Amino acid sequence: MAEYDLVVRGGEVATGFGTTRCDIGIRGGRIAALADRVEGGASTLDAGGLLVLPGGIDSHCHIEEPSRGGYVSTAGTPPVTVNEESFVSASTSAFAGGTTSVVCFVPQWKHEGILPRLEDYEQRAARGMLDYSFHQIITDPTPDVLEREVPLIVAKGIRSLKVFLTYEPLHLSDEEYIRVLVTARKNGCLVTVHCENYAAIKWRTEALLAAGMTSPKYHAWSRPGIVEREATHRAIALAELVDQPIQVFHVSCAEAAEEIARAQHRGLKVWGETCPQYLTLTAADMDRPGFEGAAYMCSPSPRTAEEHGRVWEMIRRGTLDIVSSDHCGFSMGGEHGKASAGRDASFDAIPNGIPGLAARLPILFSEGVSKGRITLDDFVRLSATNPARLMGLAPRKGMIAVGADADLAVWDPKKKVTLTNTLMQHAIDYTPYEGLEVTGWPVATVRRGTVVMRDGVVQAEPGTGQFLPRGPYAMATPRGVLANGFDAAPAPG
Repeated sequence: MAEYDLVVRGGEVATGFGTTRCDIGIRGGRIAALADRVEGGASTLDAGGLLVLPGGIDSHCHIEEPSRGGYVSTAGTPPVTVNEESFVSASTSAFAGGTTSVVCFVPQWKHEGILPRLEDYEQRAARGMLDYSFHQIITDPTPDVLEREVPLIVAKGIRSLKVFLTYEPLHLSDEEYIRVLVTARKNGCLVTVHCENYAAIKWRTEALLAAGMTSPKYHAWSRPGIVEREATHRAIALAELVDQPIQVFHVSCAEAAEEIARAQHRGLKVWGETCPQYLTLTAADMDRPGFEGAAYMCSPSPRTAEEHGRVWEMIRRGTLDIVSSDHCGFSMGGEHGKASAGRDASFDAIPNGIPGLAARLPILFSEGVSKGRITLDDFVRLSATNPARLMGLAPRKGMIAVGADADLAVWDPKKKVTLTNTLMQHAIDYTPYEGLEVTGWPVATVRRGTVVMRDGVVQAEPGTGQFLPRGPYAMATPRGVLANGFDAAPAPG
């Protein structure tokens, strides 16, 4: 009987803290040996001349997420719609791009609890091939939700709560946000925040529509960087007041990142992520002919080409230490796609979000490592190690080390590929990165010791993904620093 199930042979293994040429012996889905030469493998994956990276962890993506009338229950009970990216198609796309684990979102609908939505979402996620964990969205923080239901989901291993400071009807008031922060602190959860000012965007949008400025390009005008900066400042200030760790999602510009940098300088537990769209796309993409600009609409909006350089600088400084996809795909066609309100709809009626599961790692590697903006170690930390640590998935995920899950991306750092929608292998009918040439491409993906993608062909069975429960962990633990030393929300008991 072979000592190892799989041996990955002869690759340059990148750990995030240097590289070494060695073999990897895998047994029982975990890394069992790292050595110059590992013998006794039942099968072998040749990585000679290639990089071996930790499988990517995408800690911010929307997959098969149900909604009802925009997450709100109203009179007449609107029908439930579901993101067209299923867990099976999302797994296929992720594996094609070198990602092996995701953290996605359980919805809450206004005037309803969270447990029924969680039960439904657990069943959906179990059909996929990716390993996965959940953020719990909170849109209606009632006492029953916060005091009874949240402890129950924490007991299941869900350790992050997601809140929106914009969008109708998702956004929370400051008072509601504080209540979620308090609940997270009591239950040992991280809070993740979409930071844009709801009232400011509403005011700007109404003025734009009144002036007849309705095309997709005005989406960017409705939410300039200042509304992101203000909400980021406010989110951090209230989190500091409560003494609750937070992560600011999808930072699009340096002025918002600077708020995070100031908080980090003061020692606060505040982290920031950004996404490939804020390193490659611009507001000008939404000013394309006809309805074409809708393909590039997401929130926050892409900014300018000059802003890309400033965001890269924030990445190099460590202020932004995770790059996720914020995969939230709507096809250009279809009943629930970008044109669901008609191809002449005003920008406020067009669904926000772009697909990016498969594109995330190739774009980050090409624009970052291949162009000399970041090191290979930076890439590993941004794409795998840091999200594993912040989400409480380490040391099982996000690293190449004995005892860790054998999640690997075998990478050709010199391969040039022009991105097409076909290569993305997702359910969405377009990619906003069509025609972008990248240098660096995954040639094989290994999930828990099983080769699930080789040369672009995904070979995984539906239902083989695993839920990743998260226990208490240090990064989500409050600092113990309170204004005047007064704890306005002590833990029970």
